[in-house]
Amino acid sequence: MQALWMVLGAFLFATMAVGIKIAAGSFNTFELVFYRGVVSVIFMGLVLRARGTPLRTPVPMMHAWRSLIGVLSLGSWFYAIAHLPLATAMTLNYMSGVWVAAFIVGGALMYGQAQRQGPLMATVLASFSGVVMMLRPTLDQNQLFAGLIGLLSGIGAALAYMQVTALGKIGEPEGRTVFYFSVGSAVAGLAGILFTGLTPWSSVSWQAAAWLVPIGILASLGQWCMTRAYSRGSTLLVANLQYSGIVFAAFYSLLLFGDQIPLIGWAGMGVIVASGVAATVLRTRTLPDTPAEEH
Repeated sequence: MQALWMVLGAFLFATMAVGIKIAAGSFNTFELVFYRGVVSVIFMGLVLRARGTPLRTPVPMMHAWRSLIGVLSLGSWFYAIAHLPLATAMTLNYMSGVWVAAFIVGGALMYGQAQRQGPLMATVLASFSGVVMMLRPTLDQNQLFAGLIGLLSGIGAALAYMQVTALGKIGEPEGRTVFYFSVGSAVAGLAGILFTGLTPWSSVSWQAAAWLVPIGILASLGQWCMTRAYSRGSTLLVANLQYSGIVFAAFYSLLLFGDQIPLIGWAGMGVIVASGVAATVLRTRTLPDTPAEEH
């Protein structure tokens, strides 16, 4: 069931990316982060109130740490997008799944249980190879610094996902985790706006403005699904299924923006889907014998 949450989250994030692509013509990066954060705070606040979940948390520093890492990762990714080919920036950020696998296997080695993680890690690496086949990243010599920042964005995302797992293990509600990350995003976006300035609304197209609320709601729902998946599911399985977002994004590009997918791209898509299915089957077969530390 947690696998479905991650796939749904990946679909919601890909749909959100469509809105960001349209809105980016009228708003800068910091404005998008700010508006997304504000809408998410309002939306998640209403959801938490309706569910009777209090905003007060017994672990404020864990939320602060998760939000800080997540926002820094997001900012690093946006920097990479601005200074690298989009395919390269996305590939470096999507290395987060590989880093999660490395962290999990490293921990398993310490406890002598790495053999249980090997097959699932292989599916993560297979999915990442499919991402490379689809995106075909390139990096020039004068882009090495931006490439390093993009690499750090993937590491930061992996650390943020591990922190989400830790919050879930101590019983923090997923909605509250998403709420505090939204607060961090809004604060970071506002800080960026203070340095870059605010775009006059007279120059904003109605199509871009109309996407601001859906972007925030899709971000909230996507974060909620991702948080639920990482909190309750196998971390390696969820890290693998996260790559399904690339597949959804490719179909959106094909259907909405007229982008063409070459043969190697379709082959990479097949690798991602096949490795996701394999990971789900492996996880299902080993579920009865899997200890809690894998989560």
